[in-house]
Amino acid sequence: MALPPPSINILIVDDFKTMRKIVQTVLKQLGYVNFREAENGEEGFQLLKTHPDIDFVVSDWNMPKMTGLELLQAVRADAQLKHLPFLMVTAEADKANIVAAVQAGVSNYIVKPFNPATMKDKLERIFANYEAKKVA
Repeated sequence: MALPPPSINILIVDDFKTMRKIVQTVLKQLGYVNFREAENGEEGFQLLKTHPDIDFVVSDWNMPKMTGLELLQAVRADAQLKHLPFLMVTAEADKANIVAAVQAGVSNYIVKPFNPATMKDKLERIFANYEAKKVA
């Protein structure tokens, strides 16, 4: 499986700046260079609406104002955004949360803490599915 091109634009949504930087560092280790950041789902959704060049969303689950799940639901309900690959990052491996995210249309999820190899695997899986859907 191939990774998406390093030129894609990635939106990282997390209420902790440190966690946004960790996600960005891991993605940089995989060759990615174009990032936007938001500190909650509400801000992330506004960025998605005003920056149609964003190709991929990495979002935390637990955030103030709008959770990652609420952001995912808003993205999937929006005609212009519903196609976006969406990776949920969570500290909770609770099966009910995972089921809720899958039902809402998450592309994949990753449990904190994670390493570059895990992130690479998730990206490969997401974009293999994404490419398959585009071809279908």
